[in-house]
Formats: sequence, C-alpha cells, structure tokens
Amino acid sequence: MLGVGTNRGDPGRTHGAGFWFHVVAAVLVRPHLWVSALRQLFRTVPSRWWARPPFLPFPDRPYLRFRLETAYGADGRPLIVDVVRYLEWCRAGG
Repeated sequence: MLGVGTNRGDPGRTHGAGFWFHVVAAVLVRPHLWVSALRQLFRTVPSRWWARPPFLPFPDRPYLRFRLETAYGADGRPLIVDVVRYLEWCRAGG
C-alpha cells in the first residue's frame, strides 16, 4: 500500500501517501485483518518487482488506479472504512 502517490511515472491520479498512511493505521489496529491485508497487498504487486526500481514490493500503480477508478469514478475517493470492509470481506472468504 505504501509508495502509491501522484508521481513516479504514474500519469494518472492515484491517492497520496496520506491516504495510504491512514489505511495502514486502520489495519494495524485490527490484528485480525493483518493476514488478509498482506495477502491483498502482494496480489497487487507486479511479478519480478525486485528487478525494477524502486526494488520494493509496491502495488502496480496503473492497475491500482484502474481499480479505484472503476469502483469510485474518475473523481471519486475511497473511504478508509471501505478498505476495512473490503479486507473483512476477503477474510470471510469473499
């Protein structure tokens, strides 16, 4: 989740570091979601992430932008509670 922002080769809009900081904080206070959050994070990480800068397992920005835009529209902004609900759904086997 970290590392997603409005720069570094992503010409479209993805949500800034502040939003993702709050998402991480919301997950950290819910230990029952830790495994689901890590699982979902690594599902969005491109293959061979270690072979491309910044050499960290960050989600693929164009994919993440696409998913957020299809869910919320071009100008929509997800809520932290939506991310938590999604992780709860994943944890339940959704």
